[in-house]
Amino acid sequence: MRICFLFLLVFSLSFALFADFEEPSEAVRAKQAVADFSKALKSELVAAMQSGGATEAIEVCHLRAAVIAEEVSSTTGMKLSRVSGRNRNPSNAPNDWQTAVLQDFEVRKRAGEEAGSLTWYERAETASGTEFRFMKAIPTGGICLQCHGTEIAEPVALKLAELYPEDKATGFRAGDLRGAFVVTAPAD
Repeated sequence: MRICFLFLLVFSLSFALFADFEEPSEAVRAKQAVADFSKALKSELVAAMQSGGATEAIEVCHLRAAVIAEEVSSTTGMKLSRVSGRNRNPSNAPNDWQTAVLQDFEVRKRAGEEAGSLTWYERAETASGTEFRFMKAIPTGGICLQCHGTEIAEPVALKLAELYPEDKATGFRAGDLRGAFVVTAPAD
């Protein structure tokens, strides 16, 4: 009886401690910044798909994605980008810590977590001070397969080869982890 009571007391106290746990304000802001970036990019991609198909959408990714990321970065004070171990644009190659997080996301996905729910954050010491780092996985959606899948139409393949001669971002299936949004900022 005492053991049972003691267990319940410890469980209650630990639950109370963790019930008050809140994400750091940077994580909340980073999630919102990613949502803003994702919404704006998706809106332009959908419009391009409707007006000109997948080849038009490739132009949006090629010309507008970095601009949209910069616009959201300037309004939030957080630097946004995208990375992938199988990147289309060489400037979207991950650095060491981003590679480690992408690998962790793959492990978590294989363990049963949905790719779209995977997030990670930390505070890290850098040469310029403490930096907040956040990543959110980008799952491969059905519409993404027109440009990132295993069977790509010839006009799309030709456009990809023209704009991205070192393209590694094909061969994905729906639900695969395609990469991640990255947010960095000086820590609060």
